[in-house]
Amino acid sequence: MQAARNLVCIVVLAAAAVAMHADSFTQQSSTKQGFALQQQNSNRPPWAQKNKSADGAGNPTAKAEDADPAQDRGKIKVNVNLVNVLVSVLDEHNRPAPDLPLEAFQVFDEDNPQTIAVFEKETEQPLDLALMIDASLSAQLSMPAQRDAATHFIQQVLRKGDRLAVYSVDENVTQLAAFSDNVGHLQEVVRRIPAGAGTSIYDAVLLGARALSRQGTDRRRVIILVTDGGETTSRADFDSARREAVRTNTLLYTVVIRTMKSESGRNTAGEHALETITDTTGGAVFYPDSSVELDSIFDRINKELRTQYRLGYYPNPRGPADTYRRIEVTVAPPAAVPAQASPGSPDTMQAGSTKTDASKAQPVYSVRHRKSYYTGAP
Repeated sequence: MQAARNLVCIVVLAAAAVAMHADSFTQQSSTKQGFALQQQNSNRPPWAQKNKSADGAGNPTAKAEDADPAQDRGKIKVNVNLVNVLVSVLDEHNRPAPDLPLEAFQVFDEDNPQTIAVFEKETEQPLDLALMIDASLSAQLSMPAQRDAATHFIQQVLRKGDRLAVYSVDENVTQLAAFSDNVGHLQEVVRRIPAGAGTSIYDAVLLGARALSRQGTDRRRVIILVTDGGETTSRADFDSARREAVRTNTLLYTVVIRTMKSESGRNTAGEHALETITDTTGGAVFYPDSSVELDSIFDRINKELRTQYRLGYYPNPRGPADTYRRIEVTVAPPAAVPAQASPGSPDTMQAGSTKTDASKAQPVYSVRHRKSYYTGAP
């Protein structure tokens, strides 16, 4: 009898153990399935998602995703974004070349020709400008001329809808005036820029690009940096500054005030770094021989900003997220147009005759534009 009771107890305990094991297995399976669904629901573009089953059976979350167009739009937004390229076209005398037709331009994305979807001969996009003045001790000699040229530029460049902020650049980068169109206030701030010590050029580019990116979309972002080129105190490095300028689509114009004309004793490495960043963004570097030239340089920048072409295209093929893509824009000169012969020349003896003016050579254009763009986070 006692043996029978013991046998019953053993059977009951075994059944309980089996039930507990089955429950544990069910919980583990449920946990794994939940983790898989969580992975499937992560905010990733469609091409980065794990493969789904053919019918989606047993995966209600995946079906819900498919039925949510808002989520789908969010996922592919990076891939279909319009890429805007501001293009400055200059003739052989460094003057803006206006009124070129759409047909004169070609755009290449990673060497692939693109269809231009947006074309503006003189872009209507308003400007956000970060005017950055080197206030280091080494730049103080030319500071009076810098102030005069900068105040004149502010008066010239700001139009309806534009905004400008003033920064001093020394061992720190300090915003002295917020983005506004108050010309008088901005000019007064420039006249009172205090003297500093070091020069943080990379910090200026990085922080200026970030500040501009916060001002809104569908606006042109421009940094105008006046400096002696002597990088000394930045916390950021060259790569991070250039990357931020590209990521935010910021255009950089640099005016390098060289207190010493000879390369010995000058920070030529800083100058070369600025040239590289500026060229990457599609801007220009100016080296005035004297501070007297600052006014004319600011005039050139103003005219260039007012005669920029705006090209837009949808990348084809689309680049993967979180990558930098290379852009190239070429401009073909217009075909030679036969010139009318002057009255009284032998060519006018026959009605309607024309001759080509051989003295008119094809124009040679220099083209500036940003060299790459960031596709966006995945």
